[in-house]
Amino acid sequence: GLYPCLAHLLWLFGTVKKPLSALEPGQEKFKHASQLKHKHERNPHSSSSNSTPAVRMQVPPHCVDETSIKTVFKYINTVLSCAIFAVGIIGNVTLLRIIYQNKSMRNGPNAVIASLALGDLIYIAIDIPIQVYKLLAGRWPFVDSDFGLFLCKLFPFLQKASVGITVFNLCALSVDRYRAVASWSRVQGTGVPMVTAVEIVMVWLLSMVLAVPEAIGFSIVTFEYRNTTIRTCMLQVSVQFCCVLQFYQDAKDWWLFGLYFCIPLTCSAVFYGLMTCEMLRHQKGSLRISFSEHLKQRREVAKTVFSLVLIFALCWFPLHLSRLLKWTIYKPHDVKRCDLLNFLLVLDYFGINMATINSCINPIILFFVSKKFKNCFKVKITKYSCTLWLSVCCRWQTPKQLQISAFP
Repeated sequence: GLYPCLAHLLWLFGTVKKPLSALEPGQEKFKHASQLKHKHERNPHSSSSNSTPAVRMQVPPHCVDETSIKTVFKYINTVLSCAIFAVGIIGNVTLLRIIYQNKSMRNGPNAVIASLALGDLIYIAIDIPIQVYKLLAGRWPFVDSDFGLFLCKLFPFLQKASVGITVFNLCALSVDRYRAVASWSRVQGTGVPMVTAVEIVMVWLLSMVLAVPEAIGFSIVTFEYRNTTIRTCMLQVSVQFCCVLQFYQDAKDWWLFGLYFCIPLTCSAVFYGLMTCEMLRHQKGSLRISFSEHLKQRREVAKTVFSLVLIFALCWFPLHLSRLLKWTIYKPHDVKRCDLLNFLLVLDYFGINMATINSCINPIILFFVSKKFKNCFKVKITKYSCTLWLSVCCRWQTPKQLQISAFP
């Protein structure tokens, strides 16, 4: 369990200032190679005999105990990932088909929900298999080929793009619900408004642009660890984008916490507060309006969006907590730091699984919160069940038996 643990620690701590010093001298030397090179170029009196102590002085002491991933934890994590994969694929595909095939469901809010489902579907289909392979095989897939480098850049890019799609779509839903409540004369009809379509396109473009630094910065890195050559995928500051990537590397965790967690929650809180004030104001002004069917529908949609935002916050909080603890309480020169690394490793895997659950849970939330989606899901479930039953019958019965059972 040492190499899978090390590979994940590199992924976890690869975005921290002096991250590899928490592991071994080989990694520390790997990170500071370019800095030491420039340092000795500036000092013409430095020699090779003086360079070795300079490197080792920056290396913290070894951990007392090694970090490791238990086999039981691997299989539990794998089973959970497979369940998320199955539920996410079936749920999001069904949700997209419901919105596409029912004309009454083609409106602005549902178009944004479909955008959410499509982003989750892409993430689940590509990223979860790579996560499971990394954990079980203990190495990056196709690490020695160009395809492995392509996956190394695609994997973090899709992760951040998917989070951006979720975050900005939730913000768009919150704004749309406030506009719907504030404009009492506006009746929601069928069809997607042009404003909503433009918002969805902008959400996808902005999410992909913000994820570009991940694709640029991540690469296959080779280093020595305990006399073993290791190749893995991690964030590496390249010469071409040195200043930009170094700043991104140092500020990444706080940037992700602020942009992808605090902003959507703040946006939702502000617009839901305004929406509540607007609804209370109209409720006092007209009793007839407050009990109208039109208002009940808008309340149901508002409750649905609020549930999606709440689940998003609960699912993503553990992962952000893990990354922020890494910044605040982790001490790279503490010989007992590996106990903390073990805790952060487990918390990080738990946070990743919780964040991944967010990609498959939205259809389930819609089933329990929205009556319209619940009815549509029931129709689809009944149809799938009948299709499955007929396929089983066709497999085990002859055509003559099917004809007799169909026409008694």
